[in-house]
Amino acid sequence: MSAAKIKSRRQFLLRSSALIPVMGLSAMVQKVLAKGNDPQIQGIRKLSGDVKLNGQAAAVGNLVRAGDTITTGKGAEVIYVMGQDAYLQRESSTITFAKDALRVITGKLLAVFGKGNKQINVPTATIGIRGTGCYIEAEGSANKARTYFCLCYGTADITPSATPQRPETITTRHHDSPRWIHNDPTMTNMMVDAQVINHTDVELTLLEALVGRVPPFGDGGMSKY
Repeated sequence: MSAAKIKSRRQFLLRSSALIPVMGLSAMVQKVLAKGNDPQIQGIRKLSGDVKLNGQAAAVGNLVRAGDTITTGKGAEVIYVMGQDAYLQRESSTITFAKDALRVITGKLLAVFGKGNKQINVPTATIGIRGTGCYIEAEGSANKARTYFCLCYGTADITPSATPQRPETITTRHHDSPRWIHNDPTMTNMMVDAQVINHTDVELTLLEALVGRVPPFGDGGMSKY
């Protein structure tokens, strides 16, 4: 990375870190952002409330590996790093990491991913991603399940479970095409346009910083999200 890019990256992170206190994020995260370094410390970086790793109480420093399941209770939250990927898992959520896929069983997850192809399974779709930041909310059950999916940036291939013959590929730079993906036989179209909800650019910047990156919108400063 050139000296100019390093300087630009550091300036962006410093601007971002000024917003962190009002968001209630920890001093540890402020320190990471302010340094603008490339820590890539693996495992759980921050947690609050009832967080379990494979059914046992989780702690900062625990590694998260393929085959593991992380659950959060009401009011709980956890931030963790796996390789070049970083996650912010909100309350009342269950996430499972298979060898070749990430499964959002229920709840809310913000994630940023390094280069390479990955698969996300949600109750209403299979999503293939490439170098992506995304936010997911999975809710409902059986025939009334729906999933909120915002491709914050990157490329994703979305295949609705109810209409696998109608996959869609989207590419965005900045929250351009959020969707609700349904599993309702009474609906004509299983994918419906949505608004940006419940996640921010500050949070995306935080996650990218934990793996030594900045989001693609970073060259223009913070946005309204």
